[in-house]
Amino acid sequence: MFNGCYTALMTPFKNDYEVDYEGLNKLVEFQIASGVSGILAVGTTGESPTLSWGEHNEVIRMVVEKCKVKCQSIAGTGSNNTRETMESTEHAVHVGADAVLLVDPYYNGPSSLEIRREYVAPVADKFPQMQIIPYVIPGRTGAQLLPEDLAILHHQFANVSTVKEATGSIENMKRTRECCGDDFTILSGDDDKTFTMMTDPAIKASGVISVASNIAPKAVQDMTTLVNQGNQADAEKLVNALKPLFGIVTVKTQEETPYGTVGCRARNPLGAKTLMAVLGMPVGPCRQPLGKMTKKGIEVVLDAGRTVWKNNPEILKPVADFFDVDIEARLYDESSWAGLTYDEY
Repeated sequence: MFNGCYTALMTPFKNDYEVDYEGLNKLVEFQIASGVSGILAVGTTGESPTLSWGEHNEVIRMVVEKCKVKCQSIAGTGSNNTRETMESTEHAVHVGADAVLLVDPYYNGPSSLEIRREYVAPVADKFPQMQIIPYVIPGRTGAQLLPEDLAILHHQFANVSTVKEATGSIENMKRTRECCGDDFTILSGDDDKTFTMMTDPAIKASGVISVASNIAPKAVQDMTTLVNQGNQADAEKLVNALKPLFGIVTVKTQEETPYGTVGCRARNPLGAKTLMAVLGMPVGPCRQPLGKMTKKGIEVVLDAGRTVWKNNPEILKPVADFFDVDIEARLYDESSWAGLTYDEY
């Protein structure tokens, strides 16, 4: 059973864009010290599309090794190539991960039937000892494993008993519960929907695979624990305190160009990773083709951090204590975000 907060861990890079394995160790130690239920290595938030499979496997190995006995580990082994997914899942089994996350195959766009028969089922069948967690996020992938096919998988394979649900559709979530039954685990894939998903009796999610917990792992873990204990009132207080962080998973701005105004959308992990860098956490830059925030965008990120620090400093205090940083100074000193934005659009 998966319940609580599972951090979709950022992959840290050095300034030359090589993986920062020392920084990775520190980030994992921070998560474990904060009491999260588990850590997801190399999901989308971990910039999996830009890692070589060698890097991918090494990050998974290191995270799994650090998590053993202390919390659960989930390895992101999905791709749009079943053969690659098989190989990566075999590695995850070998190093001892507790589960693997299989994102719906992106770009080549298989039907739900094909996702079930040609992707999830072969992996679940070959590795019966490994928990298989389908990750349904059509907004990223252009494909979707439907609740009906998920239920068939759950019926066929004992190791398909959990889903990461990021469709954004409450009706799809309710349909998943209806089809898959009460013994099936639904994890939120969207921080801003977790509380609703956990408290809606027609969904009954048990936790979240979270982006915001990279910054506030204790608070997100506490929120999910409170809901699972039936204490919705105190959990909702934490949700309200965390909302500014939930809001920077995607940062939308209007930017001026020589040809008129355009919309700019800084997608996950750029916004949250930028705030982590401002706060002095060892994350480094995003790897290309992800880049930097606009100046308007970083103002949104800074405002979120400042709002949390002003109204609920206890949310960010674990960062200050673990990484020995002055949160107040870093949120207001321009040198903290030097180089994190483009000079012009």
